[in-house]
Amino acid sequence: MSGIRRRDFVILLGGGAAAWPLAASAQQSALPVIGFLAPGSLNTYPLYLAAFRKGLNELGFVEGQNVAIEYRWAEGQYDRLRALAADLVRRRVTVIAAPGSSPGALAAKAATSTIPIIFSVGEDPVKLGLVSSLGRPQGNATGINFFTGELAAKRLALLHELVPGAARLAVLVNPSDPVRTEAVLREVQAAAAALGLEIQVFNASTSREIDAAFAMLAHERVDAVFVGPDPFFNTRRIQLANLSARYLMPATYAVREYAEAGGLMSYGTSLADMFRQVGAYTARILKGTKPSDLPVVQSTKFEFVLNLQTARLLGLDVPPTLLARADEVIE
Repeated sequence: MSGIRRRDFVILLGGGAAAWPLAASAQQSALPVIGFLAPGSLNTYPLYLAAFRKGLNELGFVEGQNVAIEYRWAEGQYDRLRALAADLVRRRVTVIAAPGSSPGALAAKAATSTIPIIFSVGEDPVKLGLVSSLGRPQGNATGINFFTGELAAKRLALLHELVPGAARLAVLVNPSDPVRTEAVLREVQAAAAALGLEIQVFNASTSREIDAAFAMLAHERVDAVFVGPDPFFNTRRIQLANLSARYLMPATYAVREYAEAGGLMSYGTSLADMFRQVGAYTARILKGTKPSDLPVVQSTKFEFVLNLQTARLLGLDVPPTLLARADEVIE
């Protein structure tokens, strides 16, 4: 090979080598992109992300192989969700997944009327204005309806059975989500009245306010705590469980992850199953189904979890009838 030909060969080879990462980048950008809009933070979502990806996998989608995901985290600051949703719209994502939060779903809905949205909300999505009906969503949004307010009476009854002497109940809610807060308080107030319980409402939307609320409810000498269902509270479940233990305060929570973190008891929808369902619906959109052709699914998997170690710490005797009804007992 002549010198000129060797030089041309080296230049050609070098140009090809430089093109390889560009080709890979182009292939990556050609993938459909899911915009994942979350009210919480990454470090509290490993379980839920695994469930969401499992739902995608069920229909053949694997992150990084045939689909990309753009994550946006509100870090518990719900007022950031609108800007984060607008950013995903500018990114021209294929579909927006907004699981676990009505503020997130509403922010996505306000940001676009064309990009498909898969939500999961604890309130009635028709009343929220996300869909026209559960069976025929119309528009660009559909998803999962998991129950929060409707389960408050059942959760309160279980707490009352475990702590029958409790007469004064603290209800902790997050005012940053007024729709959910109003629904939960309405249900709790009705259930408390039926059980003859007095309730006192405490608000918290930051970690510092949670600390302050527990100090205040301890000062007020309430007998037990009902922690409202809320994505931000879920990210602070270890803090909430530790405060309940510090003040020797029986508390009930909405999902099993609290009991696993040391909380006394939980009753509510399986969030992992809900995130899996959101992933599966998102995958169906990626396969070409329109949101209007996917009816809103209502969650049917509920879990009652008891933490016996925490019960012993609080000096509580758990009735055998309650143990028998628990889906899981944490020793």
